[in-house]
Amino acid sequence: MKNFFWCLLLLPSFIIAQDSTKVDLSTPQATIYTHLYFLQKETYNAKNAAKTIFGLSESKAIEKAIKIKRILDGRGLFVDLNKIPKTANYKDSVGYSSSFKYVLFPQRMPSIYVEKIEDNWYYSAETIASLEALYKEVFPWYIQKLQQIIPVFGHQKVGGFEFWQLLGLLLLFVFAGFLFFISKRVAFFVLKKIQMLLTKHSNLEVNKVLKKLAHPISLLIVVAFFIKIFPSLQFSLGINTWVFLILNIAKTVFWIYVFLKLVQVIMQIYSDFTERTHGRLDDQLVPILNSLFKGLVIVVGIFRLLVLFGVDTTTLLAGATIGGLAFALASQDTVKNLIGTIMIFLDKPFHIEDWIEASEFSGTVEKVGFRSTTVRAADTSVYQIPNSRLSEIVINNKGLRLFRRYNTNLGLRYDTPPELIEAFVTGVREIIIAHPETRSDSYNVEFTGFGDSALLVMVNVYFKSLAWGTEQSSKHRLHIAIVKLAKNLGVDFAFPSTTVTIENFPDKKGLNPTYNIDKEKIDAAIVTVLNEFNAESSSK
Repeated sequence: MKNFFWCLLLLPSFIIAQDSTKVDLSTPQATIYTHLYFLQKETYNAKNAAKTIFGLSESKAIEKAIKIKRILDGRGLFVDLNKIPKTANYKDSVGYSSSFKYVLFPQRMPSIYVEKIEDNWYYSAETIASLEALYKEVFPWYIQKLQQIIPVFGHQKVGGFEFWQLLGLLLLFVFAGFLFFISKRVAFFVLKKIQMLLTKHSNLEVNKVLKKLAHPISLLIVVAFFIKIFPSLQFSLGINTWVFLILNIAKTVFWIYVFLKLVQVIMQIYSDFTERTHGRLDDQLVPILNSLFKGLVIVVGIFRLLVLFGVDTTTLLAGATIGGLAFALASQDTVKNLIGTIMIFLDKPFHIEDWIEASEFSGTVEKVGFRSTTVRAADTSVYQIPNSRLSEIVINNKGLRLFRRYNTNLGLRYDTPPELIEAFVTGVREIIIAHPETRSDSYNVEFTGFGDSALLVMVNVYFKSLAWGTEQSSKHRLHIAIVKLAKNLGVDFAFPSTTVTIENFPDKKGLNPTYNIDKEKIDAAIVTVLNEFNAESSSK
């Protein structure tokens, strides 16, 4: 009896001590645990949960505490107590300045957090101020109306769920299907309008990509619709957690797909633009930019997925940075080549198909890659030149010449009469003017001097085409026309020789050629050659 009396006497103090142990606001973890613990069915005590709210009356604090939990449950935000700091003086160092606060879900619900006030931790003033707006966002006004008009049988359980929840879920899927059908067509129409505004013309390849792009955009609209409406069905936290995880993964995957298709559209438009430009170095930039942007989209998307699975991306980024630094130090040549590639595309010292001469190599530029540039020599061999070296050495870009200059000397025999020399020079000038691949306003054909064994006629012309093959073809046509002119005029080309003069014997003919310097014949010969040349030019 005496022991029983002492038990009754000490029981109230024991209960008070037990409650004071559980209502703990000393650390972020203790405060959040106190809030959630006293709002569970088995341990429900709204007054104790309300102690995590600072500066409000008990009734208001209870209302706010309940709404915070309902918002977290409605969004499927499961609180992992093991990840919450247990330090009384914990400081949040994320941002411009550190402060005594802890944000539960920085990415998905940044406005709900606890902060230290005096010696205890409470839900912040910002959380309390934004609570009504958050609650209306998660549970719109019509939810209360629906709750009031749902008949009694709607609350009957079917497989652990209330009948109205299952019916609402079915209607949600029906509306989502209808929304997908409409939004897909609207998205394609809007994308098509934007594409026409940007490019001013239609493109079959771009249209195909736009149709594929409209599909994930409409799916994103459907996912956003689900995220907005699903909390209204008031499923349990466990179901909401899995549903929102699936929805957020789907949203992230769809966004990755959207951005990949956007990169494809932009690159297709840029490719069409580069095809209309003179230089072809921009054409080579298209696949490089395409790979770069797609890789960037995939990396950002993977990081976003890791965040959804609870991975600390800050630590991951720090590790990647250190690893990247070590990798960069171990592969300095690769980094130098990458920087060289960037400098080549910025400075544009040459274009694709330009003939360049640099150091000990020369040839036609075929490809500019991430690491090296491919140059094909005249003998069809291939140089693979590191871009770091190519960006540092002196490059003579023959492809940037305005015209291709051709200079040569034609040697006539010393016994050629002055009239035929003048006629030959005039004929060559007329051929150059008539040639479709030469500049008719800039050329030189002159009798310039006396060589060791020939009278020298200088021919200096400029070909319009910068392509090496076209230049050789143009030379061929010019040379053939000059040879025909010389033949029709009766002019011989000299070659290195030594002439021994022997006095002519009686009744013996000399070896010197005879020249016809009749002006009418000379003019007729020039006209004949020009007519033939013009006829050949017009047929090609």
